[in-house]
Amino acid sequence: MSNDKFIALSLPNMAGNEWKYVKDCLDTGWISSVGSYVTKFEQMVADFAGAKYGIAAVNGTAALHISLLLSGVKQHDYVILPNLTFVASANSIKYLGAEPLLIDADPLLWQMDLDLLEDFLSTQTETKGKELFYKKDGRRIGAIMPVHILGNMCDMDRFSQIVSQYPLPVVEDATEALGTTYKGKSAGTFSPLAAFSFNGNKIISTGGGGVIVTDDEALAKHAKHLTTTAKASADEYYHDEVGYNYRLVNVLAAIGVAQMELLPSFIERKKQVVAFYKQELSGVADIRFQQELADVNTNGWLFTIQTEKQQALLDHLNANKILSRRFWMPMNKLPMYKDCVYIQHQDQSDYIYNTCLSIPSSTNITDEELAIVTREIKAAIG
Repeated sequence: MSNDKFIALSLPNMAGNEWKYVKDCLDTGWISSVGSYVTKFEQMVADFAGAKYGIAAVNGTAALHISLLLSGVKQHDYVILPNLTFVASANSIKYLGAEPLLIDADPLLWQMDLDLLEDFLSTQTETKGKELFYKKDGRRIGAIMPVHILGNMCDMDRFSQIVSQYPLPVVEDATEALGTTYKGKSAGTFSPLAAFSFNGNKIISTGGGGVIVTDDEALAKHAKHLTTTAKASADEYYHDEVGYNYRLVNVLAAIGVAQMELLPSFIERKKQVVAFYKQELSGVADIRFQQELADVNTNGWLFTIQTEKQQALLDHLNANKILSRRFWMPMNKLPMYKDCVYIQHQDQSDYIYNTCLSIPSSTNITDEELAIVTREIKAAIG
């Protein structure tokens, strides 16, 4: 076995009817934001997630932005967010003139630390009427956004129990977690509004794209209205509120429909990849894995390992054409979020960032490529 070609981190897998459906769009001229594939893709995502309604958007960030807006987040609010997440989560908050209030990561699950969250809410916030405020500066806390990091989930029963004691809307960032469940209930259905993402490295891809899911018909209609420039008349350009040009075009939705048809097989392959890596790398040097609760069934989106030899391993893999990367830099390390309120204990987010790296786990990775990856990991630090 030789690695004479690059082994990518997480490639899109166009193995179904993508060409056929895109050609249909081109042949019929339905390539823009109106077309049957948009509606079909929205419903397929909603059905798969166990929600009643899906609203397509140009990307997952836009889906989060609209979800926060419809949840009542206002300028100068705080939104509680894990410190360990992709920057789009924080950016969607900032688009509304609000500010992330950061919670450190659980050292084992790498999700928001629920002990810290519970202590923060009980000791550092106060309820006035039907609103929640941060005691230290009197600013309102407009929402909380749990992020299902790497397609994993925290104890959602406990999370819901903690949050239910406060007037605190929940918006799930489920952008990485399509196909993940907690006690059989899908990620994205633990809050009134949630967002999925379909950019190039997600478990399915439309190149770009996102979908908001909800069980609330009124919220669904309003989300659709806002994402289509708030156009209130079919006959003329009358817009009744500030809207957003967040429409997903039909040609990309056509790719999404084909990808959704393949999603069950993609999840199965992801699980095979996870099982292979865990079998081959257990006991190798100091390698550890992200832990999962017994009630969580993850989609295995992007396999990530933890080791004190992160940098040496990363350098070795990339030098040998095995594309790997560090975890996202924590939000409080970024210049625009470095002054955010950060609730932490021993800064687990920073430790995870400095010890974790994601390794190739495309749905179309071959068994031979998996063997090459593990061979090179063992050669580097085994």
